[in-house]
Amino acid sequence: VGETAPDLVRRRRIAPLLIVGIDHGAARRGREYLPVEDERNPTARRPLGREYAEFVTREVLPFISRTYPVMRSAAATAFGGSSYGALAALYTALIKPGVFGRLLLESPSLYVGRNHLLRLARRAERWPSRIYLGVGTTETSRDNWNAETLGTVLKLERILRTAGLGERRLRVRVAPGGTHSEAAWAARLPEALEFLF
Repeated sequence: VGETAPDLVRRRRIAPLLIVGIDHGAARRGREYLPVEDERNPTARRPLGREYAEFVTREVLPFISRTYPVMRSAAATAFGGSSYGALAALYTALIKPGVFGRLLLESPSLYVGRNHLLRLARRAERWPSRIYLGVGTTETSRDNWNAETLGTVLKLERILRTAGLGERRLRVRVAPGGTHSEAAWAARLPEALEFLF
């Protein structure tokens, strides 16, 4: 991110922007990010996803606004992440509608809580102005999990299309052979940032 965004700004592909990286608790990140337990991850018990959403919207955003010369409108504010981080971003956008105008979701683990976030998304009445959704076809080493991951991302796409997000508001990228990795997300980041900004 620290290399891609400045390069895009330098080449005038996107306007200058401030990107804030929020550290996580490594092995405890599942508990921090998720709104419901992940039955595949024993470290994600007693999830704190709602508290994380409150932290981002009530502490991080006001701190950034006080400290840096940034635009304060939702249209100029984005939230994003990969894997569990994508779930945290999606969940925050769902329970705090109107705070973020742009959303970047990479390889979201939408299976968590038996598709809990997909159920929430179906009931959502308000969505960010632009959403970038990326996923690979080889996210894991298990074919059934790869099919599940791609399937849930495509379900989210259908939910968003049904909610009225056309091509100008929603970009979905399925990367053939794309893995669940920093390298895969980095490869898609230029397109994501250009679409969002």
